[in-house]
Amino acid sequence: MAQEDVFKKLVAHCKEYGFVFQSSEIYDGLSAVYDYAQLGVELKNNIKKYWWDSMVKLHENVVGIDSAIFMHPTIWKASGHVDAFNDPLIDNKDSKKRYRADVLIEDLLAKFEAKMDKEVAKAQKKFGETFDEAQFRATNPRVLANKEKMDAIHARFVEALDKNDLVDLKQIIIDNEIACPISGTKNWTDVRQFNLMFSTDMGSTADGSSKIYLRPETAQGIFVNYLNVQKTGRMKIPFGIAQIGKAFRNEIVARQFIFRMREFEQMELQFFVRPGEEMKWFNAWKETRMSWHRALGFGEDKYRFHDHDKLAHYANAATDVEFKFPFGFKEVEGIHSRTDFDLKQHQEYSGKKIQYFDPELNKSYVPYVVETSIGVDRMFLQIMSEAYQEEKIEKEDGKVDERVVLKLPPALAPVKLCVMPLVKKDGLPDKAREIIDDLKFDFNCQYDEKDSIGKRYRRQDAIGTPFCVTLDHQSLEDNTVTLRYRDTMAQERVEISKLYEIIKSEVSMKELFKKLK
Repeated sequence: MAQEDVFKKLVAHCKEYGFVFQSSEIYDGLSAVYDYAQLGVELKNNIKKYWWDSMVKLHENVVGIDSAIFMHPTIWKASGHVDAFNDPLIDNKDSKKRYRADVLIEDLLAKFEAKMDKEVAKAQKKFGETFDEAQFRATNPRVLANKEKMDAIHARFVEALDKNDLVDLKQIIIDNEIACPISGTKNWTDVRQFNLMFSTDMGSTADGSSKIYLRPETAQGIFVNYLNVQKTGRMKIPFGIAQIGKAFRNEIVARQFIFRMREFEQMELQFFVRPGEEMKWFNAWKETRMSWHRALGFGEDKYRFHDHDKLAHYANAATDVEFKFPFGFKEVEGIHSRTDFDLKQHQEYSGKKIQYFDPELNKSYVPYVVETSIGVDRMFLQIMSEAYQEEKIEKEDGKVDERVVLKLPPALAPVKLCVMPLVKKDGLPDKAREIIDDLKFDFNCQYDEKDSIGKRYRRQDAIGTPFCVTLDHQSLEDNTVTLRYRDTMAQERVEISKLYEIIKSEVSMKELFKKLK
């Protein structure tokens, strides 16, 4: 099945089973804005807990804050967002649709990469275990021809970005005959910059109000509180401040479901270090963050680092953790060495000294910062994309059944356990309720007595529940139940008194943390 079709099914699955709804759907929706439904919010909260605990609980020198969304407008002038937070946009004159010029070119580069991967996959299938991928990529004429074209376009693209050359960005689109996905034509406007910040007025009257911005990132809330946290927490460098919060960007080109939205949530760490030590910590956090992703068990080949072609004005090093979505490798987390740019800017614009006194060096300085920034929504989509699977199951009578299952990491699954009485009588529902009452303070549980047991299992598979417990008449006699495992569909008879330990051993966050380096 084509990956685009898989992605469409995933989007439909998210709505059908209560993970993600279109915002304001009864009013025909609001573009690129989504609501997390009853199961989606549970998964999202579990993702945030996995990140928060891995940062704050596992690192003695990291603390958290929750800064306000509304901040003094001068903060965004100091940070460079007022003047430099722009996207290069281009319009197709026929479809009247607007696109990011850099994304159109990146999609073109991805097509060359896909062609090379296709050649590799064909050769791998042909030669089997004797296949040497590195040698094939280095010698195959078709792969080399595509790589040469891709490298040439990429070099020109990087130069245009570095020089902020909007004319050449358009020319790359024209020269490579990039067409509008809607109209199919190549009738493009010039490329121009568009600022992404939402603005609003704060104040009771038009004359007395002031223009403020919805924050486009959560980092600045950390920077302006950096000295308050350092002093009140008696923090010594190196130390970090973590934050989870909403951010807002007026994305003109919002696409791919919740991958790019106008209202989204970030999980960010700003780690303050001595000047000159930033690259050591940059590399250390790269490895720490990649370990965090890989601990979910989706496979190392699903992740890669991608160094930035063009560095932001505040950075001296930057890389992305990319994940292989159904629509290709895309960024899920950014790791940046932000230098001392932000703190120096706020010191200059505020007129307040925000230096750190280092008792070991006996001097004051503005710290350098290493940032890790991950989108909660992209992480949600990454996990759902990898967890969604369609399986064929051969039954005892030789017929083939199908099931849709979300193989979510058990620690992140919205529902950990579903308890099911085999029939709705003879005291089985009461016994099932007793089990739920005993376990509900430790695990998110569901109760289900509707339809056949097979249909109930399928419903729980579809929402990613790791365990199902079925009670029958034997349960009333010997206090045992049938425990079913989601991924293997294996069943075993266990004592009710042992359920807690069995489930805890599989769904505890501690099991994920043990895998972290």
